[in-house]
Amino acid sequence: MPRALVALPAGGERRLTTAYAGVFSATTVRSVLYASCEALAAAATVTKHLPLLAERFAAERLDALAHTANADREPRVLFVCAANSGRSQIAAALFNRHADGAARAWSAGTAPGPEVEAAVVASLAEIGIDAGQAFPKAITDEVVAAADVVISLGCLDALPPIAGRRYADRPVADPGGGLAETVRTIRDEIDTRVTALLTDLRTTTATPHSWPSGSTPVPKGPRHVRQALRAVRLRPQRRPLPDGRRLPRTPGPRRHRGPLRRFDPR
Repeated sequence: MPRALVALPAGGERRLTTAYAGVFSATTVRSVLYASCEALAAAATVTKHLPLLAERFAAERLDALAHTANADREPRVLFVCAANSGRSQIAAALFNRHADGAARAWSAGTAPGPEVEAAVVASLAEIGIDAGQAFPKAITDEVVAAADVVISLGCLDALPPIAGRRYADRPVADPGGGLAETVRTIRDEIDTRVTALLTDLRTTTATPHSWPSGSTPVPKGPRHVRQALRAVRLRPQRRPLPDGRRLPRTPGPRRHRGPLRRFDPR
């Protein structure tokens, strides 16, 4: 069993195991949960709520792994900044509100901070978005592999290059420590860009796998899932999906050292 830096109550592991029964084994769920706890603990200054945050982080990572194997899934976008305490949190929150369930966004950081900036939470609250439960989290290979588009907000060089992913670099000023008016300006700029991105995705989408134009997505299948699991040193459960479907064995992504493939959302 992985070593956790903070004792985790059994409730979180039990809830996750139940939620992903038939998709991932209890061993896989436990491994993701403890790995998520260690990743969060590395930047945490207060560990009081760490078990709950670890459960939520693990749920997001398991969801990404399950999403990779699902051929009929909604598109996913990953927003990345340095600390995941400002820009990427704003972008993901705005994207999810505007998408209204048609697509979904995650956020992550290359060097996560201890907490989301209070000015960012307040700025989102002004437009009716509750970000009080948001927390910074590290970028992980399984989330990158499950994303259709990866949008960097100024840290493209720090992202793990995975073949077939669509990358775009859109530098935005860091709201960290800024005045309320400065944060509002940054929020509105990100809102404009997110709206334009969604418009572009909707106009170029015929099927989930065809959007946005510019490159061919990597086929999703069991091998792709196994590669993502190996990235976090896990062992996949060799079971059919709950509905009995058998996914085709298709090539997974290959890591490369060449330049990242860029996608230019208008």
